[in-house]
Amino acid sequence: MKGKNIVIIGGNSGIGKALADQLSETGANLFLYSKSGNGTHALDVTKDFDQIPDLPEVIDGLVYCPGTINLKPFHRIAISDFQNEMDVNFFGAVRVLQACLKGLKKSDSAAVVLFSTVAVQTGMGFHAGIASAKGAIEGLTRSLAAEWAPSKIRVNSIAPSLTDTPLASNLLSTPEKKEASDKRHPLGRIGSPEDLANAAFYLLSDNSSWMTGQILHLDGGMSSLK
Repeated sequence: MKGKNIVIIGGNSGIGKALADQLSETGANLFLYSKSGNGTHALDVTKDFDQIPDLPEVIDGLVYCPGTINLKPFHRIAISDFQNEMDVNFFGAVRVLQACLKGLKKSDSAAVVLFSTVAVQTGMGFHAGIASAKGAIEGLTRSLAAEWAPSKIRVNSIAPSLTDTPLASNLLSTPEKKEASDKRHPLGRIGSPEDLANAAFYLLSDNSSWMTGQILHLDGGMSSLK
């Protein structure tokens, strides 16, 4: 990864920060963005934009990390809630991808990593908002992988289960909640930011150079085991 230009949206906390920490040790050139701008470039993915400031001319890797957790019964999810889920998880990714496409095309081996959720493949109550938005991400992943393959741009997604990030803090706010969440996973624990960062690192690297259009299920076995 040495010398490669990697753009991470959501690079100041959780999975994005864990990935940035890993990449910084390899000599990659990092371009980090977040809504707060704390230690990164400020970028609100829910606002319309045509360009992203301070992008490198050549983009070898792009990772889109922003997400939401808004679990409610379907009858209590307002249309505005659905719109917010789509704006952060899907339309934000679309805005970023369109703004970065020119730089991705200039790379000899560009890789895009998006994030879905286990709730797309595995039906889960109270997940209608996030499952719908991330389902759109999975469709986008496959479509762009096909469209961009002639330009040697690979596009893959990671579909995690519950991961110990600031976004999930309300679901893990007590030892009892944490223990219950661990037990729901066949491997006996929830994910760590490093688990997801390791997978994203692989998808960015040349080790996955023959892999595109895939949804990588990284969920402690939740999507495929009883």
